[in-house]
Amino acid sequence: MRTFLRLSALVACIAVVPAFAQGTPQQRASCESDANRVCDAYIPDAVAIERCLRANAGSISAACRAELGIASAAPSGGKRRKR
Repeated sequence: MRTFLRLSALVACIAVVPAFAQGTPQQRASCESDANRVCDAYIPDAVAIERCLRANAGSISAACRAELGIASAAPSGGKRRKR
């Protein structure tokens, strides 16, 4: 009986994990079009899509970058000026 309960608990935990990987409704709303445009090869794997969006930060919208916590995808301009 204990084995059954442990197995049931394990299955329940595994079933919950994909729900966390889907992101918040705000993230989905901000990044859905970018994911379809830039990372369509990774759909429906939410973890792979997030990795793809982060790797292609320069090609996604500012709203999606903000939801992912990416400050800026703009290049810094290279060398610093001498003062």
